[in-house]
Amino acid sequence: MIIKTDNLTKVYGNRIGCQNICLSINEGQIFGLLGPNGAGKSTLVKMLTGLLRPTSGAAQLLNRPLGDLQARKKIGFLPENFRYQEWLTGYELLSFHAALYKVEKTKRTSRIDEVLKTVGLAGREKQRIRTYSKGMQQRIGLACALLPDPDLLFLDEPTSALDPLGRREVREIVVSLRNRGKTVFLNSHLLSEVEMICDHVAIIKRGQIAASGTVNELLSKSVEVEMIITGMNEQIERELLLIGTGLRRDGERFCVSLDRESDIPRLAGAVVQNGGFLYRLAARRSSLEDLFVELISDKEDGH
Repeated sequence: MIIKTDNLTKVYGNRIGCQNICLSINEGQIFGLLGPNGAGKSTLVKMLTGLLRPTSGAAQLLNRPLGDLQARKKIGFLPENFRYQEWLTGYELLSFHAALYKVEKTKRTSRIDEVLKTVGLAGREKQRIRTYSKGMQQRIGLACALLPDPDLLFLDEPTSALDPLGRREVREIVVSLRNRGKTVFLNSHLLSEVEMICDHVAIIKRGQIAASGTVNELLSKSVEVEMIITGMNEQIERELLLIGTGLRRDGERFCVSLDRESDIPRLAGAVVQNGGFLYRLAARRSSLEDLFVELISDKEDGH
């Protein structure tokens, strides 16, 4: 288990940052942490990377206790809204960070060349940081985080300030790292991005984990089915309600929710066998955005 937390908690005076966080993350996957602003995402990341001391609870990273120096040597971290010295060239920045990471002098040049190639900045390292686009600045930040050849990489909102092309470039880098056996802990509020690349997802609400699982597990709970039906009658309606829930009608358009995708053929049978005419049937699984809104919305709390 590359990350394991046991009731990890951080309290700021009377305010709870995170409470009783229990996570188990296997190596070689992209783990996505989702939550609204102020939910505790960055607090959790800072505890795991050693920037904040937990109030209580315990955690292990790379099978070593939280804060262990040997484990920290194999961890990379790209913070949110980072700013590097803009007067440095890309190569000078990487050389400085390689020294901070205590990369052996005899290996620094080859390691810098390797991370530049990984992030797609080979040939641009002699330019000053101030001349880099936002996408290039994000990639040089990733290059810095990759210098120690980490087994575990923390990325805190790595694409929040990027345009769609820049986000795609960063996604491709993250996926390539997973393909090389690295584990990536991705803290993001971009739901579609997390759904595209993450193997496992946790949603945090008010400092606590509200849901956790693989993307398929989280999205397999319900299926929305839309049908165009003519010749609707009471018998069809009764049978549709026995199979699914929440039957809604708009003219000849009907929508019903199913707990299991395997019940879709039963819907078609209920219509046809009872004298109806089925002109269209389309199933739509819930998206991560649907689940997120359902879990985070204060409506369920009566607010």
